[in-house]
Amino acid sequence: MSQTRILARMNRADVERAFAVLELELEEFGYPIAILEIDEDLDIHELSVYVEEDVDTVRTIVERNFSDLQISAPLELEVLPDIDWVAKSLEGLKPVRAGRFLVHGAHDRDKRRIGDISIEIEAGLAFGTGHHGTTAGCLEMIERVVRREHPRNALDLGTGSAVLAIAIAKLAHIPILATDIDPIATRVASANAKLNGVSAYVETQTATGFSHPAFARRAPFDLIVANILAKPLMRLAPQMAKSVSAGGSIILSGILERQRDAVLSAYVGQSFRHVSTLHREGWVTLHLKR
Repeated sequence: MSQTRILARMNRADVERAFAVLELELEEFGYPIAILEIDEDLDIHELSVYVEEDVDTVRTIVERNFSDLQISAPLELEVLPDIDWVAKSLEGLKPVRAGRFLVHGAHDRDKRRIGDISIEIEAGLAFGTGHHGTTAGCLEMIERVVRREHPRNALDLGTGSAVLAIAIAKLAHIPILATDIDPIATRVASANAKLNGVSAYVETQTATGFSHPAFARRAPFDLIVANILAKPLMRLAPQMAKSVSAGGSIILSGILERQRDAVLSAYVGQSFRHVSTLHREGWVTLHLKR
């Protein structure tokens, strides 16, 4: 299916403001959104959204958000040929280092160094590659928590590509339940776990919230990682409290810096204790203990 690129050119400040809002607004559609620097000296940057369907709907959403942000950049539409733009763009991404973890594609296996914990994600399976600040923040926090607390079982809630579940499995060699509401993401997670040689540790399930029977069978968890969004995290606080073991830890991300206090309040109300906050690229990753 051909794609349509919805694009606009503006200064860096505006493009970063627009990206932060639209990334969340368009999350339910699952369409890629990207920033490209056109001319550094003239401060010209390009924001693009790659759309396969719902072009008019997405364009309306972009226009509304531009109006709310008082961004006057005109929108352009470009019909693209049938190319897997997600895979193509990911092939050009550099490996990401977060602590000892190195997240990379098959084409960057030669970037691995002695001592790296390598996580390979297939280029076309773009449900979390480590390039987003929330994923990288989670990886750094996972390394800290696992090495200090030695959990015996874990949950990766909203697993996406399973990059976080794979990280825990490679670091701790413990069983991990990895769940996602999207069955495609679950299949991707399973494939990536197998690709990284940790399928014996990672069980993938399609589940909404904590509704799947696997939770009752596997809980309580010594470690829960959830890299989703602030509002769902706040709603899930009571279920998190029921599912984590006494003295267990949770790592939460997908939280903008301005949302940190609201998320913390929801979890403190469930008798969680704040341990630390990691800031990265305008996002925060929280470590809390029960």
